[in-house]
Amino acid sequence: MHLEHIKKVDPQIAEAIEEELERQRNTIELIASENCTSQAVMEACGSVLTNKYAEGKPHKRYYNGCEYIDVIEELAQKRACELFHMGHANVQPHSGAQANMAVFMATMKPGDRVLSMDLSNGGHLSHGSPVNFSGMYFDVKSYGINENGEIDYENVRQLAHEHKPKLIICGASNYSKIIDFKKFREIADEVGALLLADIAHIAGLVAAGLHPSPAGYAQFVTTTTHKSLRGPRGGIIMCDEKYAKDIDKAVFPGMQGGPLEHIIAGKAVALLEASKPEFKEYAAQIIKNAKALAQGLIDEGLDIVGGMTENHLMTLDLRRTGKTGKDMANVLEKVGITANKNTVPNDPQSPFVTSGIRLGTPAVTTRGFKENDMREVAKIIAGAISASDDETALENLRQRSLKLCKAHPLYE
Repeated sequence: MHLEHIKKVDPQIAEAIEEELERQRNTIELIASENCTSQAVMEACGSVLTNKYAEGKPHKRYYNGCEYIDVIEELAQKRACELFHMGHANVQPHSGAQANMAVFMATMKPGDRVLSMDLSNGGHLSHGSPVNFSGMYFDVKSYGINENGEIDYENVRQLAHEHKPKLIICGASNYSKIIDFKKFREIADEVGALLLADIAHIAGLVAAGLHPSPAGYAQFVTTTTHKSLRGPRGGIIMCDEKYAKDIDKAVFPGMQGGPLEHIIAGKAVALLEASKPEFKEYAAQIIKNAKALAQGLIDEGLDIVGGMTENHLMTLDLRRTGKTGKDMANVLEKVGITANKNTVPNDPQSPFVTSGIRLGTPAVTTRGFKENDMREVAKIIAGAISASDDETALENLRQRSLKLCKAHPLYE
């Protein structure tokens, strides 16, 4: 990674970037919403495109000098539509939350009713949390998961008929099972609701054909580009063509100004990468690694919400260990593993403490980890839980995780 110009202009920032690079190289990244982009994506994001203002849409800009910007944005739109089999794509949202906000703005008025997955059961802040715009301005009703860690579709149907929402949201930030988009559309049609599928976490798996697609079922599909899709940090909205104008107006001028065209270029590169055969192999390995990690943790006597994963993530239930998610996330960091605390169903702890840890495999799979590596990671995690107060044991575990990182170098 070349930082010669930053070193001359701002050595403090250059030093922090270099230290972050070393942290990433020497850490097993199990935060399910993180990944490591390609060098090509990073080059696009650090390009001269950051200099250009381009409010509006291709060929309908409020600024001159956008002829090459239009080429880039149209490529990103075309690639998103082709990859996910949707009629229209807006690639301007700065994040997944803003993509969701635009769908809310395009389809509803404040006070309208939404049915979505409860945050504590695996939903997302922007699906109706009281502390988020979605919960502040809309009437949100929630569904959850059952004792098997699965969505109870009959319960969703009952809630939909009871509450008559205008919009139903499927998709989650922490759900380890396959989502049945067809069932959700059937339920939405029964009550006259629109359907939004937020595939932020599983977009890479959907693109690779390894998770069912919402195309043909959801009128609106939102995603981030930086999780299993392995692109830059940002969002995309896809929709049926009949909703294209409403979505585009909601994004601009509705909720944001000039698009980040350097990030859109990074999105375009990532979407092209995701269309290649090798990406399908990569996505398949993500799932293999997740299953190996989950089974390894179970073999160590630990509990996984729902018993097993069907995608890229899982939640480690710590209730039987007497540990909290907050404490164990900090302990894992000591042994060179980053993960995030997360609630479990019917969690006795607060969302600031939690009884769970969310674990995901996209980033380590990018580095080349395979099933045997994930089994070793499971042993390190189990060891950290057992030896959380033993500094010598934790240092030994740190050396084991460092050995795995050295075997799978990042950005060498």
